[in-house]
Amino acid sequence: MKILLLGYGKEGQAVENYFKKHHQDAEIDIWQDFNPSELKQRDYSSYDIIFRSPSVPPIDRETSSVTKYFFEHCPCPIIGVTATKGKGTTCSFIKALLDAHGEDAYLVGNIGEPAINVLDQLKPSSVVVYEMSSFQLWDLKTSPHISVIGTIEPDHLNVHKDYEEYKSAKANICRYQTSQDFCIYYQDNPDSVAIAEKCQKASKFSYPFNIPEDVKAAIKLPGEHNVRNAIAAIAAVAFYLNISPDEYLREYKTEIETGLSSFKGLPHRLEFVREVDGVKFYDDNFSTNPASTRVAIEAFPDQTVIPIIGGLDKTNYEDLPEIYEILNTKTVDIPTIVLMGESGHELFKKYQDERFVLTESLEEAIKKAYEEAKKHKNSIVLMSPSAASFDMFKNVYDRGDQFKNLVSLLIP
Repeated sequence: MKILLLGYGKEGQAVENYFKKHHQDAEIDIWQDFNPSELKQRDYSSYDIIFRSPSVPPIDRETSSVTKYFFEHCPCPIIGVTATKGKGTTCSFIKALLDAHGEDAYLVGNIGEPAINVLDQLKPSSVVVYEMSSFQLWDLKTSPHISVIGTIEPDHLNVHKDYEEYKSAKANICRYQTSQDFCIYYQDNPDSVAIAEKCQKASKFSYPFNIPEDVKAAIKLPGEHNVRNAIAAIAAVAFYLNISPDEYLREYKTEIETGLSSFKGLPHRLEFVREVDGVKFYDDNFSTNPASTRVAIEAFPDQTVIPIIGGLDKTNYEDLPEIYEILNTKTVDIPTIVLMGESGHELFKKYQDERFVLTESLEEAIKKAYEEAKKHKNSIVLMSPSAASFDMFKNVYDRGDQFKNLVSLLIP
């Protein structure tokens, strides 16, 4: 068996390890550091199977991926979740609820665990929660048993040729569902609704819906968006148990509250870091677009927030007006805006707002934000860059880890 890996990130390495374990005669070639446009000119005739990394566009010849291979070989039901932002949190709520029921549940996908790593552990009685990005869904020809579609807004347009391609990739999460399947979608987002309409056969169910106040109180994460994420998770687990969400809330309230309260949040997603001299610091470094920064800021209504904004631009600066509009919200007091990175410099030049403070490093940005926040009672420093990280950092994890480390060094 001859295998080609297009890219050698976390998923590529997982594929290599899997096939070396299961096919000792496997010959594996690895292509790295290529321009995706070059791929159509290459000769693939000698390969039995080609695995593309998530951000590598599908090529003309039928390629596989960890997602496609997993769907073809998974022996148990899959709950798939996609959204522009919030899918990792929704997946984690689902996993926490399944754990509260004692299910043999596995959390894989875009959240960090390559699905192929757990394939050997699965039984027909298991259940998989799969966080699915547009890259993983791009050429999928099978949909999960239960699909959850959160808010869909423009993103990754530096890889997808346009927003229509991005939405089309997302739609594969429900496009191939059968009459035995379920599609759960966010009713207040037009593109989520439009994607759900691609689902012709599955039972469709919209959210949010009302949940009891004591169930809502079990949610430990700030922001109404996290309440919506939890509600989507409740619907997903209800349909997995083959009951309605209403019946689930009536019959399994204890398990729901146990599950929801057990999840304290994911790293770098509106994560509370520490309080210093009355200033609370939140790490929201996974916010790489305006949509996610909007929900982060709106999570603190009627409070004083000093945001840290800026990083690598992904839209040829087309999203700057939306970012600036978010920073002018009336629901949150934003007296100072600390800017850094490539897009931060562009915001500074374009709008010349007197609230702007331009900085040249993360350390400087944190110090300036802290100085400004101390001028206000019970204020919040929120790092929610609304941009990618690769201008100054290895990735969003590196950016978030450096933020938390620098905040830990602050002295009151």
